[in-house]
Amino acid sequence: MKILPDDLFLIIDVQNDFCPGGALAVADGDAVVPVVNRLASRFDHVVLTQDWHPARHSSFATSHPGAAPFSSIAMPYGPQTLWPDHCIQGTAGAGFHPDLATDRAELVIRKGFRGAIDSYSAFFENDLITPTGLAGYLRERGLKRVVMAGLATDFCVQYSALDARRLGFETAVVLSGCRAIDLGGSLAAATAAMREAGAALVEEIA
Repeated sequence: MKILPDDLFLIIDVQNDFCPGGALAVADGDAVVPVVNRLASRFDHVVLTQDWHPARHSSFATSHPGAAPFSSIAMPYGPQTLWPDHCIQGTAGAGFHPDLATDRAELVIRKGFRGAIDSYSAFFENDLITPTGLAGYLRERGLKRVVMAGLATDFCVQYSALDARRLGFETAVVLSGCRAIDLGGSLAAATAAMREAGAALVEEIA
């Protein structure tokens, strides 16, 4: 795979709460940082996403008395996994990993800031309707392919890849720059879904 001038490198949720020691740590999550940094230095265009929840967000298990983290409930927009409180606005956990190189980012997309709806994808809230504005940004900038990496493969990366394809963008996921939560086989399901949607899954970019 050759990097092109109209490619965008999308770095998804490389935040302290998703790394070891964080409130919703992804196993080996910090291992993506050197891979992402190396790749970002090679692209002309870089965008970051940042989970950015208000306290008492509806996706937190603590907002539903008696509910356990990682259980699922029905929300108006569909099934919702309930998470430990994480990436709360303005907290250290919501910050980017301290070793993540962010200087070249042209844009930071904050998501999940609406209290009543969760947001995995870089493009839409979980209702699949409410946009973040990233698609319009890409189109106005003339960027045609989205290459992505980050956390977690089976949630925010997967949703971002599926939406990118649904919107008509060429899409590639660099698996060496991703790590998964893998709830009940969610990684295998995500991988299959991304492939079926036409996203290229690559281990590395030469």
